[in-house]
Amino acid sequence: MSSTPPTILVADDDRSIRTVLTQALGRAGYQVRSTGTASMLWRWIEEGEGDLVITDVMMPDGNGLDLIPRIRRLRPDLRIIVMSAQSTLMTAVKATQRGAFEYLPKPFDLAELLSVVDRALAVPSTEAPHTPAPPRDADEKLPLIGRSAAMQEIYRTIARLTTADLTVMINGESGTGKELVARALHDYGRRRAGPFVAINMAAIPRELIESELFGHERGAFTGATNRAPGRFEQASGGTLFLDEIGDMPSEAQTRLLRVLQEGEFTSVGGRSAIRANVRIIAATHRDLRAAIRQGQFREDLFYRLNVVPIRLPPLRERVEDIPDLARHFLERAREGGLPGKMLDQGAIEALQTHRWPGNVRELENLMHRLSALCPDEVVGSNAVRGELREIDYAPAAAPGVEPELVQEPLVRAVERHIRQFLAAHGDAIGPSDIYDRVLAEVERPLIRMTLAATRGNQIKAAAMLGLNRNTLRKKIRDLDIPVIRGVA
Repeated sequence: MSSTPPTILVADDDRSIRTVLTQALGRAGYQVRSTGTASMLWRWIEEGEGDLVITDVMMPDGNGLDLIPRIRRLRPDLRIIVMSAQSTLMTAVKATQRGAFEYLPKPFDLAELLSVVDRALAVPSTEAPHTPAPPRDADEKLPLIGRSAAMQEIYRTIARLTTADLTVMINGESGTGKELVARALHDYGRRRAGPFVAINMAAIPRELIESELFGHERGAFTGATNRAPGRFEQASGGTLFLDEIGDMPSEAQTRLLRVLQEGEFTSVGGRSAIRANVRIIAATHRDLRAAIRQGQFREDLFYRLNVVPIRLPPLRERVEDIPDLARHFLERAREGGLPGKMLDQGAIEALQTHRWPGNVRELENLMHRLSALCPDEVVGSNAVRGELREIDYAPAAAPGVEPELVQEPLVRAVERHIRQFLAAHGDAIGPSDIYDRVLAEVERPLIRMTLAATRGNQIKAAAMLGLNRNTLRKKIRDLDIPVIRGVA
């Protein structure tokens, strides 16, 4: 005699979604009861109906998120799956923090939903840990923008991490928003009441990194006239964000590994151990596995930091998010005192065909520039393409820079250099390091060409390259690139 199949309660005000879910769940062997109202769903739950709930957020008579705490109090063993067309980070965070088993953005894949249903019914129920609710005005200042599938997965990962202090490694190109993700992990996590302290490894001289991280005692070195706490102490009780961790020198890597292993550190010149009460979030634009193979990064430190990896996609991989991002940056520009602007459809299409080497940061800079310089209230495709051409094409060479490097579009010059390098060295390079060798060859002329395009203005060059200004200065120094004088 077979047991009665589980009953799933479905609540969504869209009749077509209810029909699709009823049919799909029925074919999978479940019993289904569906409704378009929150009140009917609550009535069924009060009557003890159902083994699992699938609910929308926005319904005509209530909010599915508001029902979750009531359901948890009345029937703590009843699993809840939230689905929503409001595909924002805050929706995912609220659903998770209020006790939902899973959050699925609309439109969702039926196969994925059925997989989640199977897991929800199979895994033994436990009480969800309590996490403080996000601030009331959080919806008005969303930290991350985007409805693409890639961003939805990032939202879900951040939401799952709000109840844990796991170490996170964020990987992504310059300008993709790594610090925004780190701040979101802090702001909606268990340590949100503590400080968020960020330090950029690429911006600090090698000889000062240990003092910056761990602090120093009076007299520890020449010029140390007073005791100074390091970033680990400053971040106590909160989050320490180690940006560009791939640029950390080897001796500092060793000390950081010891802190992660032992949970304590000593300041430079100090003798007493200090307890490290911080959550570590690291970020890099580099391929750390390649750096490990080349002996530039410790493998044991990598695995200590890479507990939860998050990959931020470049903007070219989520072009469907560009309209929302562009409108957001235009609104920010208006709030900052610049004229209000709107984009027509042609302008949006022009934005979506650009390569965006500087990623979201480049798009933000462009929107602010259009707000300031475009005379029309509605920005068209010609204005957008004109600004993008200014970026893609370099002016005449500045003194001391090879003319051939600045007379072509940036891409063609880089491609030409790669072809020349491969023709000369391709046979001698093993398959494991060709990427880094070619990158090293291209980086110097690329930076020189960009500096020529901005006539030596390092602030503009950093923005064009999608780099932090301090990172660019370090590269100029390390690659021994001549600096054009006379430009701030």
